[in-house]
Amino acid sequence: MTAKTKHAAIFLAIFLLWIKTYIVSKVSFTLPIDHFLQEILLFFNPLSFLVIYFCIAYFSSPPKRRRVIIWMSFIYSLILYANVVYYRFFTDFLTIPVLFQTKNVGDIGNSVYELVYVTDILFFADLIFLAYLLKKPGLQPHLSITPIERRKLFAFGIAILAVHLTLAEINRPQLLTRTFDREILVKSLGTFNYHLYDIMLQSKSSMQKALASNIDAEEILHKINKDTAKNPELYGIAKGKNLIVISLESTQSFVMNYEINGEEVTPFLNDLAKSSYYFTDFYHQTGQGKTSDSEFLVDNSLYPLPRGAVFQTHPLNEYNAMPEILKANGYYSAVFHGNNKSFWNRDVMYKTLGYDQFFSEEFYKITDENTVNYGLKDIPFFEQSIPYLKDLPQPFYARMITLTNHHPYLINEEEQWIEPYPVDDGTVSRYFTTVRYADEALRQFFHDLKESGLYENSVVVVYGDHYGISERHQEAIADVLGKASITAYNQVELQRVPLFIHIPGKKGKEIETVGGQIDLKPTLLHLLGIEAKDDVHFGTDLFSKDHNELTVLRNGSFVTEDFVYTSETCYIKPFGAPIDPLKCEPFMEKAKEELDQSDRIIYGDLLRFLKQK
Repeated sequence: MTAKTKHAAIFLAIFLLWIKTYIVSKVSFTLPIDHFLQEILLFFNPLSFLVIYFCIAYFSSPPKRRRVIIWMSFIYSLILYANVVYYRFFTDFLTIPVLFQTKNVGDIGNSVYELVYVTDILFFADLIFLAYLLKKPGLQPHLSITPIERRKLFAFGIAILAVHLTLAEINRPQLLTRTFDREILVKSLGTFNYHLYDIMLQSKSSMQKALASNIDAEEILHKINKDTAKNPELYGIAKGKNLIVISLESTQSFVMNYEINGEEVTPFLNDLAKSSYYFTDFYHQTGQGKTSDSEFLVDNSLYPLPRGAVFQTHPLNEYNAMPEILKANGYYSAVFHGNNKSFWNRDVMYKTLGYDQFFSEEFYKITDENTVNYGLKDIPFFEQSIPYLKDLPQPFYARMITLTNHHPYLINEEEQWIEPYPVDDGTVSRYFTTVRYADEALRQFFHDLKESGLYENSVVVVYGDHYGISERHQEAIADVLGKASITAYNQVELQRVPLFIHIPGKKGKEIETVGGQIDLKPTLLHLLGIEAKDDVHFGTDLFSKDHNELTVLRNGSFVTEDFVYTSETCYIKPFGAPIDPLKCEPFMEKAKEELDQSDRIIYGDLLRFLKQK
């Protein structure tokens, strides 16, 4: 019997999965190919994993091997499909920490349903074909394999992997140091080799806290600017006032002043911009934790993690969060959210951050009529929150998290106060209707706030928490924006979210300074006249002349006053034309350093050493 006949079943399974993975990478993932070597890598990378993977089948007895091959093929296909579904909304790949967030899935049924297509059955068609062929006499893997033959096949797989990694390193030197850029990692390593690397990263990060010491803390903490310059005209102008911070779910800046059939999508927000400090070049900096990441950024001025959500992975760390700092200055703090208290592990994390009270769904009257998607609709949420706000000890810090404008953007027809956008992409079309609903909810909240007597003594901050329309909807968004196509530069610009800082009695002003969510903590503390000595943070006061106009996104892209850097390309603003990479080089190391330092603080729980002093 020839070696080819002995290995025919394994070779067939490898071939079918190899071709399927390449097709999926081209069709279901957006992985830009810049040159021929990258195309070779994309085609080659499934093979380097599959050969080693199927060596496992040879450890099963010959009578069971057919079943083992089919099951291994099914598991491989299931993981690949899970990445496809996840990518359809997040334009990202699964990580180990994300897999521990499965308890959130039950609350996002509508979103998951929208991401699964009937045609997805084709992802598993090759398994049926494989099972059929393995019944053929010449392909039944019933022959014994000697240990030497097993070792030869494993050595062959290792050789392919070595060649693969060498080509990947030639294509992108220091590839494995770019752990925050999953697109580059998947494009170079392949989906499954990337998952193996992710397991290694998870093991490494899990050890960092145990191995961290006071020396590590000193090394990191002395490098970080703990004090930021103030704006003398604005410092303390809101001293003693209540602070209300409202997170606008999935709201991006492009909806501002946008009209459909002559109707404004955000009539209230457009007016609010005129009576507030309105920041036009403000970016979300979230990662896989989405809304919870934006909460983490606002309260801590630390970056979220490159993998998973801090709320899930490090909820018991020591932090020096806004609630703690404000409590030391006489403030009471609370969070309002019309959803399950355990979603994103909020019930645990809020205690760690120092909140006095968490008003979750159990505090609200919730019915089938006043809920959609994740929980309580925004209008009843705000209405029912007002009495709780009035009862809080003053001054207070209140964070309010809206829900209705969330994928898949569903709202009752009688609550659609604007027509859906006329485009075939249902997600983009419906998005404007739920943004309009959220805008109306906010208008009513401001009215009720004035009626309650709280308005005059409160600073109200409204910000978008993260993007609502992902990269997979580029064609429809190009139509919305009147562009022929969406470039990588445009995609970064689409990460802008609105920020309004509304102080009753102060005139509105449009501010074009570049900033991000990481800057909110120092900005708000300065407005309240609070100086947090020895506080460790990466943001700077948005109102200060010394504000650092380098805004780093969680994927490693960054924005400055003059440039946008993304996908290893430097673009000049506002034209979006690629320019000499040397123009962006002075900021590259700083951006990477900030992300790395913040990651080390969280993984090592380094702030515990600071609090021990």
